[in-house]
Amino acid sequence: MSDAVIGLIVNPRSGSDVRRVIAAAASSTFEDKISIIRRVVAGAELQGISRFVALHDPHRLVVRATDTNRRVQVDTLDMALTHTETDSETAAAMMRDLGCAVVVVLGGDGTNRVVARGWPDVPVVPLSTGTNNAFPYYVEPTVAGTAIGLVAADEIPVDEVSRPAKVIRLDHEGDDDLALIDAVAVDDPYVGSLELFDPATMRAALLTRADPASIGFSSVGGLLDPLAEAEDHGLFVRFASIEAADRIVRAPTAPGHYSDIGIAECRRVALDEPVEVPGPVLLAFDGERKRRVHEGETVSMRVRRDGPRVIDVHQVMTRAAREGRFVRSPG
Repeated sequence: MSDAVIGLIVNPRSGSDVRRVIAAAASSTFEDKISIIRRVVAGAELQGISRFVALHDPHRLVVRATDTNRRVQVDTLDMALTHTETDSETAAAMMRDLGCAVVVVLGGDGTNRVVARGWPDVPVVPLSTGTNNAFPYYVEPTVAGTAIGLVAADEIPVDEVSRPAKVIRLDHEGDDDLALIDAVAVDDPYVGSLELFDPATMRAALLTRADPASIGFSSVGGLLDPLAEAEDHGLFVRFASIEAADRIVRAPTAPGHYSDIGIAECRRVALDEPVEVPGPVLLAFDGERKRRVHEGETVSMRVRRDGPRVIDVHQVMTRAAREGRFVRSPG
């Protein structure tokens, strides 16, 4: 058995916000998340991992997923809860200090963003349970757990099956922040709103990736100029009203929901190239409205490749299979 520790951060609210009412987004229930956790633990256990540390949540999802498995030890972080996204940020920092080999995150882009705030280069397997997901991915949790176990036990070196993700670093009046997929400037009065973005309020966006097969702002950029995560560029898009636009793109801004969006400018930016957006605007990070930029203020944004180390489950499993790790002689 390995003495490696795996961190578990589960957002119980992911996949259950108001966008299930105003769009056609699918839901992720507590039972879904419990099942995912149980399968991840089973896969990791197969590779000799028996120790896990988890962020406590009021619905006890990790406890409910593991309380009948006497072969594993699951410890809950000793921390005061605020019942806000800050809990995930604090948990990630504590898991780093505890020496967790890998952190598994169940949530969407927003959950992974705050985890990256707490542990900027976290070795992570982000499993999608959110809404407009571009950063986390879909993979069978049993297989993900097996790959996680191989990396955590150092059977497969993490540096050889992961790469730092691109992120957006923001500087606003000396205060920094980050986004994993998109930082968007909108003319919107409501901080924290999870409602759909009105194209008429959209002013500009900086993207780390632009995927025409995704949903949300990544899709908007992807339908204009596809940009893969592996490419060392960002994409800057400036929006316009339909009447004043140079071109119009029809994009899926939420599950089951298309919008016509006016485009004034779309161009690639180099890594670390500054993009400045003047106020007054409201900044949304990875789909969530977070920060107001007032009249006379400017926010500076740059795409950098110094974010979380996202573990490639397929690469781990392919390498392990080629090394014969899942085959033994009979008898």
